[in-house]
Amino acid sequence: MNSKISDKDKKDWENFLLNKEHLLDKDLKISQKKKYKTSSFDLHGYTLDEANKKVESLIKNSYQNGINKLIIVTGKGLHSTNEKDPYVSKDLGILKYSVPDYIKSNNELMSMINKIEDAKIEDGGSGAFYILLKKKLTK
Repeated sequence: MNSKISDKDKKDWENFLLNKEHLLDKDLKISQKKKYKTSSFDLHGYTLDEANKKVESLIKNSYQNGINKLIIVTGKGLHSTNEKDPYVSKDLGILKYSVPDYIKSNNELMSMINKIEDAKIEDGGSGAFYILLKKKLTK
């Protein structure tokens, strides 16, 4: 390593120290991640119709109350009894698939939603999903 510092480097360092410009604190920026008001609900034991009605009311109530993130736990469908009925689809009868499809097909609900995405492993992984709600417009 070279122990001599060039004149240009010294001058740059002096200019840096004299400059009153505010530097961005990267550590502070990381700690200011968006905080969500979160609510979660577990749909285990619900029929498809009951689950759809419950999720619809959850979305509407959360939107009205300023909650911006819902965690909906549907389960993975591992213990579903649909496989015993030959007239019911093994995939479509599972809440994991059907509830998000119901939401996406409902224009009123989608007008309140920014995004629907898979949950992180700590929130249920493939047995859950997030609904990120829009901010309610006040008149």
